[in-house]
Amino acid sequence: MFPRHTSIRVKAAISRFAAARDGATAVEFGLICVPFLMLLFGVLELAMIFLAATILENATEGVSRRIRTGEFQTSAGNTKADFKAQVCQSMSFLQSKCATDLFVDVRTFSNFAGLAASAPQPGATFDPATTCFAPGNPTDIVLVRVYYKWKLFTPLLGQVFENMGGGSGIRLMSITTAFRNEPYSDEPPGGAAC
Repeated sequence: MFPRHTSIRVKAAISRFAAARDGATAVEFGLICVPFLMLLFGVLELAMIFLAATILENATEGVSRRIRTGEFQTSAGNTKADFKAQVCQSMSFLQSKCATDLFVDVRTFSNFAGLAASAPQPGATFDPATTCFAPGNPTDIVLVRVYYKWKLFTPLLGQVFENMGGGSGIRLMSITTAFRNEPYSDEPPGGAAC
């Protein structure tokens, strides 16, 4: 076996190692670093989603007001692409991806009961081809929905916030506003219902 003085040295080294507190902070930080950073990035991700949704809501409300007052229907540029472009112009820092990630759906209803029965498209089955554009005529009931695809940046938390399905890492945000058009002069007509 070991000589007696070697075992004493080993025991002393072990007791010094057990009593040492020099690296305790580094070890503790190493243990809590990953959960702390995940929490921090999750809070930032959620804040960015709320900020983007607020910007999208303000842009949608502002441009939808032009439909409500008849300004949009009676102007020269009154197509779906023009409406989308106006929403995109109002979206501050989100303008760069707006052309590819924003979708508009404007429908006209004869009564509010029909409007209430119209549910938004869920993210997992969202199909831009089924969107419509009918801004209506004076006193028509109009439902405006704007959808925006938000790319999530937090890898693990993306699974929580994602609603497009298939591990896409995309959250589909939707903003809805409904109103009755004002009794403006209907020259030219605002388009067919869909």
